[in-house]
Amino acid sequence: MLTEVWPFVEQRHGAGQRVVLIRLVGRVGSGSRPLGATMAVAADGGWTGSVSGGCVEGALLGEARSVLDGAPPRLTAISPGTDLMPWEPAPACTGELTVLVCPAPTGTVYTAIGAALATRCPLAVGVALEPPFRWSTAAGRDGLPAGEKHFVEELHPGPTLLVVGATDLAVTLAALAARIGYRVVVVDPRPAYAQSERVPAAEDVICAWPDDFLATRSLDVRDAVLVLTHDPRIDDRAIRAALSGSAGYVGVLGSRQTHAQRLARLAGTPGLHRLTGPAGLDLGAGSLAQTALSMLAEVVAVGNQRAGGRLCAAEGRIRAIEAARLSPVA
Repeated sequence: MLTEVWPFVEQRHGAGQRVVLIRLVGRVGSGSRPLGATMAVAADGGWTGSVSGGCVEGALLGEARSVLDGAPPRLTAISPGTDLMPWEPAPACTGELTVLVCPAPTGTVYTAIGAALATRCPLAVGVALEPPFRWSTAAGRDGLPAGEKHFVEELHPGPTLLVVGATDLAVTLAALAARIGYRVVVVDPRPAYAQSERVPAAEDVICAWPDDFLATRSLDVRDAVLVLTHDPRIDDRAIRAALSGSAGYVGVLGSRQTHAQRLARLAGTPGLHRLTGPAGLDLGAGSLAQTALSMLAEVVAVGNQRAGGRLCAAEGRIRAIEAARLSPVA
């Protein structure tokens, strides 16, 4: 996806280097990455991203370098394992991939993508699938140029993770959540805690009572609330306010005994059945980092309407179905 490689593109662009993108725009058969998966290759040889999870990236680096050296952009088909010797085993991915190898956008398109990601505003980004492979942007896919076949990625703001309590656990949670696309907001009424430098990965660290904050902000079903202070004077107010809203997940830190006491205090609170406590998947977490991983994993599982069990014991699709935002359109 563009969002996965864009920091690399911006860093290399700021250094005056040219960058070529390799984008997965079609596939026949199985594959480990969704349509829209992207690699970025810079003139200095550095690269990031993937289109297959490792099966074809080595071969595609050569394609990118040829475009960096002046060859025209191109659509190309590649199948994992085409460069194997007869006695070598076939790779797990067997689909034929169609990839677009072309320079990263510049000018107004480059600026529009950066601004959309920085301000978390929706943006449709299209690239024509015919020479000269023009890039374009619009507020929605209907605003892209007509008459050409495009591959369109719609950039949408990620969900919000509201963390109540600027604790050490919040620091690790914020770093993990921001990395996977959440907008992290931390709220804590204690001035000594609510300091931006304590939680550098958070987009906002706000000194306020959580119920007062939630009275002025609306969360939707994609958003999640994690309550971490371990102080009932703060936690209970946060839980009541969160349960009265539309957040798709409300979880709270604490032992089973602590949670039982919490439920007794909050008896009769509307929506109490939606409260998850202790929050997290059963990983046997013993450190702050493992606890953060456990809690965030449950947030993601609930957001994807999954139970969060072991994949080896599950059936059906491994990857949650992608929203229909990435597709070739005429």
